[in-house]
Amino acid sequence: MANSLHVKKGDTVKVIAGHDKGKVGEIIAVFPKENRVIVEGVNVVKKHQAANPQAGQNSGGIVETEAPIHASNVALVVSGKGKNAKTTRVGYKRVEVTKRRPDGTEYTATRSVRIARATGEEI
Repeated sequence: MANSLHVKKGDTVKVIAGHDKGKVGEIIAVFPKENRVIVEGVNVVKKHQAANPQAGQNSGGIVETEAPIHASNVALVVSGKGKNAKTTRVGYKRVEVTKRRPDGTEYTATRSVRIARATGEEI
């Protein structure tokens, strides 16, 4: 089973360590097995790419792209933008939900939801 991370694709995060410390961006991709995430505008690297006419790439050159960073180096943003973004740790809470069986009967079950430790609100 793959590890689960405290952040998901689409979350807004702030970088808390590394040379891009303080930058805020949205998560583009998550790699749970490697404990890494790709954040928009963070850890931008230059990649030398050759032209590949068979794949439809007629022009090569130097392409800038985001590289993965470790998930422990990002914190979830709850409010604010840019340098003033307020971050929080992520907690989990079990809540009761009503589910419906295929035959139409209902029953109660629990599911796990993410909560912001700073505010206690559901994410």
